[in-house]
Amino acid sequence: MPQPVPVAAPRQPSARALRGLDALNFTLADVRDGLGPYLAIYLVAVRGPDQGWNEATAGLVMTIAGLAGLVAQTPAGALIDRSRNKRAIVIAAALAVTLSCLSLPFLSGFAAVAASQSLAGIAGAIFPPALAAITLGVVGPTLFSKRIGRNEGFNHAGNAVSAGLAAGLAALFGPVVVFWLMGLMAALSIGAMLLVPAREIDDDLARGLDGQRAEDHTQPSGLAVLLQNRTLMLFALLAAVFHFANAAMLPSVGQQLAHLIGKDYATSLIAICIVAAQCVMVPVALVVGARADAWGRKPIFLAAFGVLAVRGVLYTFSDNPFWLVGVQLLDGVGAGIYGALFPIVVADLTRGTGRFNVSQGAIATAQGLGAALSASFAGMLIVGAGYATAFLALAAIAAAGFVLYLVAMPETRDRAGAAPVRGGAAPVGVPAE
Repeated sequence: MPQPVPVAAPRQPSARALRGLDALNFTLADVRDGLGPYLAIYLVAVRGPDQGWNEATAGLVMTIAGLAGLVAQTPAGALIDRSRNKRAIVIAAALAVTLSCLSLPFLSGFAAVAASQSLAGIAGAIFPPALAAITLGVVGPTLFSKRIGRNEGFNHAGNAVSAGLAAGLAALFGPVVVFWLMGLMAALSIGAMLLVPAREIDDDLARGLDGQRAEDHTQPSGLAVLLQNRTLMLFALLAAVFHFANAAMLPSVGQQLAHLIGKDYATSLIAICIVAAQCVMVPVALVVGARADAWGRKPIFLAAFGVLAVRGVLYTFSDNPFWLVGVQLLDGVGAGIYGALFPIVVADLTRGTGRFNVSQGAIATAQGLGAALSASFAGMLIVGAGYATAFLALAAIAAAGFVLYLVAMPETRDRAGAAPVRGGAAPVGVPAE
């Protein structure tokens, strides 16, 4: 009978390392999520049909970029697991995002735009596993849940600040200012990364080893990581469903606003939507991080799916800009919960295996596939049947995810480090009995 994995003693990170984590999550906020709705507005409203752009072609670019990031997810996780210089990897990815953002206004043609966004998508695949790994390596597993909640709080605060700046600057200089702003944030993230001392990142803890030797664990492929653990496979599917339902909602609202009120006002208003949602996400993420151990993961995750379904339906009630901004507040609840819980659930299922980051990458591949397909799916529905049909379809997908999570997904809080259950899902790398 396999023995439970020992829990490491709490670590005592320095104040400088903790401030560095705060700054890194703040500055990488917009960078790790990509241009998203801003890109859709720029391509549809600024370049427009005269240059061959509409909702469908814009959605196709976002899908291509998402697929590029998707292909990079699992290798990125494996790279983070194996790396002994995680700071250098984050800095290189930030430089790539900066280049892709600053070059976009000077690029013409579908292929060039798709290539630049694919570069950003590949670089962006680095950030989620790297941030989670660095955090786990600095604070250890005992403090991980609470620290992830704080990470997400600073992430959402950074999103709110950058979106607020985008709203004001876009009204003065047009939608293109968003690209320059994101490039600036990516550059600032390099300085933030350097604030975290390399010596405080325990590379073995960062890959999910609790007091064990890395050489005791072989490194499987990303596919093998999922196939060895049925609960991880299910969670990967649920992650894909959540992002299939969620990813296209805000870009679709941005395109709708561009038609209703014009490109300049639409960029500012979509930035206000983001600010509003991010302001909600800050307390949501902090509460989730603080209470996930007490309440459990499952009821909180169900709330995320439920709110996402309601949000999609409410978008169809009115095309009044103020209504759309109000509905967007619900994104702060759903996405705030998901962002805070995702690495916690993966850590639950991989603790003691040394495969935390490659598992994150493998699940993020499924998540990225859902997000990438979402943009094209919604774009085709908008062109063929209108915005209301697209929003209702996305809401129905979220509702299906709620039911699947309720019926099939177990509570993972008490599975971290537990011995495998006969016939059930074993921790990664440990075969089911």
